[in-house]
Amino acid sequence: MEESTVYIRMRQKVQVVLHQPVTLGTAAQIVASPAAAKKLQDLIVHQVKPADKHLVVLDVMKVVKQIQDVLPNCDIQTVGPAQTILEIQFKKKKMAPVYFVLVWLLLFIGSALAIMNFHEDVSMQVVHQKIYFMITGSYNNQPLLLQIPYSFGLGLGMVLFFNHVFKKRLNEEPSPLEVEMFKYQQDLDQYVVIHENKETEKKIHGD
Repeated sequence: MEESTVYIRMRQKVQVVLHQPVTLGTAAQIVASPAAAKKLQDLIVHQVKPADKHLVVLDVMKVVKQIQDVLPNCDIQTVGPAQTILEIQFKKKKMAPVYFVLVWLLLFIGSALAIMNFHEDVSMQVVHQKIYFMITGSYNNQPLLLQIPYSFGLGLGMVLFFNHVFKKRLNEEPSPLEVEMFKYQQDLDQYVVIHENKETEKKIHGD
């Protein structure tokens, strides 16, 4: 029998639920002949159980072995990542309104204090007074003509910086915060791949 070629590309991360049978079609992209692809799509490569906790690393070598059990004569070619991270989703508890209000107040007061302390450190009021004097030629202890537009501009600048108005994105360009969160997620995924995948480490005694 002529061997067929199967191309497998493991997905970076897959969200699953408890007790879900994870099929190869869920964990990876498959390119093969129609008959082979149909068999492999429904091939169960992992059964999610409570002992898995929150994250499971599915190694491509384990997947290759399972494919060989089903299609022993096929030529398996792997492309892309060597692991898939299975992220187990649990039912989220709804936050009580009182906790929401407390968190909102904490963030609001904390950010307000941070802005005020920054302006106090750089003597922003003195700067506004000097700018007002340079423009008008007269001294004003509280140059509201500058301070009020500056306050609105500060808020507008924050909106433009984070590129969001509530849940609406202003444009397709990611904000600096989103880029940093993406980098953090990449580092976290790499850590999980190395430390949660037992096949990546081998001790001196082979344990």
